Amino acid sequence: MLKLIKVISVGTDRNYGEALIQLARYANEDLHCSLKDVTKEQAIQYITDRSTTVGQSTLNKDHDAIQKMFRALNRSDYKIPKIKTELTEHLSSRAYTSRQIEFITQHQQERNALATQIAADGGLRAHELLTLRRIEERQTDKRDKYPEAQQLKFFGRDGIRYTVQGKGGLIREVMISKSLSERLEATRRLFPVKIVDRKINYQSYYNIGGGKNFSNSFSKASNKALHWSRGAHGVRHSYAQSRMQCLITKVEYQTALQIVSQELGHFRPDITLVYLR
Repeated sequence: MLKLIKVISVGTDRNYGEALIQLARYANEDLHCSLKDVTKEQAIQYITDRSTTVGQSTLNKDHDAIQKMFRALNRSDYKIPKIKTELTEHLSSRAYTSRQIEFITQHQQERNALATQIAADGGLRAHELLTLRRIEERQTDKRDKYPEAQQLKFFGRDGIRYTVQGKGGLIREVMISKSLSERLEATRRLFPVKIVDRKINYQSYYNIGGGKNFSNSFSKASNKALHWSRGAHGVRHSYAQSRMQCLITKVEYQTALQIVSQELGHFRPDITLVYLR
């Protein structure tokens, strides 16, 4: 495979080789296919998952190696977007308490405050708020691994299911409380609105905050309310920790980890461990 890829130097060749070996292992163990059969969507999801455990330099090398692999396979139309690392330099928790989240929403406009509450309640990324759809409006992507965890998804929760589209294009189910669902539906647009966020087009069906503007609003409000900010992504950490605390009293730890992994849109449970610090 590496012989098909044009590289600039021996050092670069070695870096690409290491990156593709990692992807090949992932393809074999998680996707049950060979390296050359990895699809564009699967590659994006792989990099998305890696963004929680590796730095930007490693993530860029992964991106470049995969992009060159696709070119070597005559798939030049497979454009893999650059993804920013979510790895924090500090090993301390990024999670917010429910009380802290409440304080933050008091310093936001209503549409962003609602978005914060929904993101925390459903474990959503900032851009996923722009992709919210009713559960009956589109199909979710099928996942073959961890069937028990799939059946126990949202175990112990009572709410309304929606779908969102993750960074890698994966469409998954999320759940938010009935009270938040009622407030969300009150913002439903008659027709979806095109929103461009970080150069990506979204069809937004609800008039709530999302994307970069929401992230900026959250950080600004957090600094006002708490005099510090861990970023809007911290509410996903809050969701993961809260769900694990609930689930480990009902199922085995590994099963609980797999359930939370499914709910967050991670392909592998070990990715979710980053959120439990």
